[in-house]
Amino acid sequence: MRYRVSFISLGCAKNRVNCEQMMSAVQAAGHAVQVEQEGSDVVVINTCGFLASACEEAIETILATAELKRAGQVKKILVTGCMTQRYREDVLRELPEVDGALGTGSYDDIVKAIDEVMEQGLRPCHLGNIHTAPQGGPRILSTPPWYAYLRIAEGCDNHCAYCVIPSLRGKYRSRPRRELLEEAAELSAAGVKELLVIAQDITRYGTDLNGERQLAPLLRELCGLDFRWIRLHYLYPDEITDELIDIIAKENKILPYLDIPIQHCNDGILSAMNRRDTKAELTALFGKLRARIPGLVLRTSVITGLPGEGEAEFEELCEFLREMKIERAGVFPFSPEEGTPAARMDHVDMEEASRRAELAVDVQSDIIDEYNGSVLGETREVLCEGFDGQMFYGRSYAESPDIDGRIYFNADREIPPGEFVTVRLTGVMDGELTGELAE
Repeated sequence: MRYRVSFISLGCAKNRVNCEQMMSAVQAAGHAVQVEQEGSDVVVINTCGFLASACEEAIETILATAELKRAGQVKKILVTGCMTQRYREDVLRELPEVDGALGTGSYDDIVKAIDEVMEQGLRPCHLGNIHTAPQGGPRILSTPPWYAYLRIAEGCDNHCAYCVIPSLRGKYRSRPRRELLEEAAELSAAGVKELLVIAQDITRYGTDLNGERQLAPLLRELCGLDFRWIRLHYLYPDEITDELIDIIAKENKILPYLDIPIQHCNDGILSAMNRRDTKAELTALFGKLRARIPGLVLRTSVITGLPGEGEAEFEELCEFLREMKIERAGVFPFSPEEGTPAARMDHVDMEEASRRAELAVDVQSDIIDEYNGSVLGETREVLCEGFDGQMFYGRSYAESPDIDGRIYFNADREIPPGEFVTVRLTGVMDGELTGELAE
């Protein structure tokens, strides 16, 4: 039988890649992949389970889809991904609306699960080995045609005290370089202009294969393909080598935009959280990167209210952000996640952690305002992504899709999405840069 299957992907870009692979497998099996949930025989909800708030979002999405099911607009609901893996004993028991579940080790069982719920009347639960699950395979891209993600590794060996990812995604496994280059070549041939290289930690790429860091050589080969931009996400500070800095600085295709999560800067907190950095090392690293990579834009993530954080440690974090002038920062209140060492440590309550997060966001807003003011008058290469009825909008090297803002600009001609243009930055609107076409 041929079924209509729709997909909802929640959470990070790595989750999106898994969803794209499932979509391709379903289509290859002869089923129809459609965008709309209404009219679907099966809706697949690929969940995030990194934080309690992500699980809440997943449950809300499941319940909203269940309303469509009750109305006869959807027949079956399959739930996949990290929340299923994390709460595998609870999903089917506590959510009777769900017709089947697949963990993060069983994405390749999606076609089998569809057959089980539609043909056999079963309520399957597939929980394969998260340490050996296949990573590659064909994809149906769900991003706009001008950018795509290349996931170069799965899992994580960092074991930060606050994080559940190793228990959800398994040990760190690098994909073979040849396989990555073949996939990247296919993306390039399909017209992708911006390649986003992603993993839980891209800086450790290759170390599990032969003990050597292989990110720099991989990037060198990726630069030989027909991409305009190559963007890097999730570089851990303790593994950023001089060789890697050199290739980022020298290769024009690699954007001077680095996403380096630090979480905090206080030495005691970093040690308690099993981070391998000190404040002095972070300061030295950021200084080196600024000196060697012209125009560098840094992105990071920080957590307020971590165990050991008092008012003094929090102010130290805010002052660090001011001193380093980190242009992009995601600020999150500490969430004591079940099963993590940090959840068992003394920490401030959630309300206080949230209050501090709001204060840190205010600090970051001042930094962004200063940065935006400093670049007015410059021209930037901008990848146009659309028109909002009044202005065109897009991104420069300093804005990553979905997590950063946009650049809005006026133009005296029609600019199709996916075209690169030169924009002179002339103003700021609600914290985002504005400009004029400068051709």
